Amino acid sequence: MPQPPAEVTLTAADVDRLLASQHPALRGELRAVASGWDNEVFRLGDDLAVRLPRREAAAHLVENEQRWLPILAPALPVRVPVPVAVGVPDDDYPWRWSIVPWFDGVRVADLPLAERDALAGEVAAALRALHVVAPPDAPRNPVRGVPLRERDGVVRGRLAGSPGLVALWDAGLAAPEWSRPDVWVHGDVHPGNLIARGGRLEAVIDFGDMCAGDPACDLAVAWTAFGPAGRARLRADLGDGYDDAMWARARAWAVAFATLLRDADDAWLRALSAHAIAQLLGE
Repeated sequence: MPQPPAEVTLTAADVDRLLASQHPALRGELRAVASGWDNEVFRLGDDLAVRLPRREAAAHLVENEQRWLPILAPALPVRVPVPVAVGVPDDDYPWRWSIVPWFDGVRVADLPLAERDALAGEVAAALRALHVVAPPDAPRNPVRGVPLRERDGVVRGRLAGSPGLVALWDAGLAAPEWSRPDVWVHGDVHPGNLIARGGRLEAVIDFGDMCAGDPACDLAVAWTAFGPAGRARLRADLGDGYDDAMWARARAWAVAFATLLRDADDAWLRALSAHAIAQLLGE
């Protein structure tokens, strides 16, 4: 699936104007570093980044991060992008935006598989800490943390020609659905949103899809990031609270994510897709 088009195009000069107007004490050198499906990211000096929605559909996701990450962060064993300052709409830019910490390190997606697998225990610890019961007013997400049957029509259309992936998807649909209280879900745990430094997991980023629901979608990282050794460590460290039904749903979520990214614009996302499909079909 190609990256959605931007509804707002931002330059460093645009971001500097916002900073000068709303947070002048934080102004510094700006460098465009990422343009994702939902946000533009500019590095601000050495220690900060500015994260701004590039389309309306993503605007409320930033607001979720601004509200909930300060509450969740103290209980997590890794760093997360708790906003340092919050920006508001003005006459030239229509949505809320954030100034967040910049995490030095490398995307786990850019590491050799053996180095990724070595991080599986720390990823498990981060997920265990995150997957606690969410409050009644936690955000909901129509495409994350939901029963797989709600995604069947969209995902099944991407599975033509791959009976192995169809079988994994169907097995997830057949597994018992999540019946416990909804927990916090990151919603987009993949190796591009995991930052490593010095052989350790430094940070988990991009909580825009955070919501309350079934944590099985977060476990798709077992196939998108890891090989057999990393998967085994992840599952062992997550423990008995993550039962066979959840892992069947997790495989199905991995199928959904991998097939979504198969034709992505970015080469690294296509590589993520190819890796995940190979892992899924190779088990």
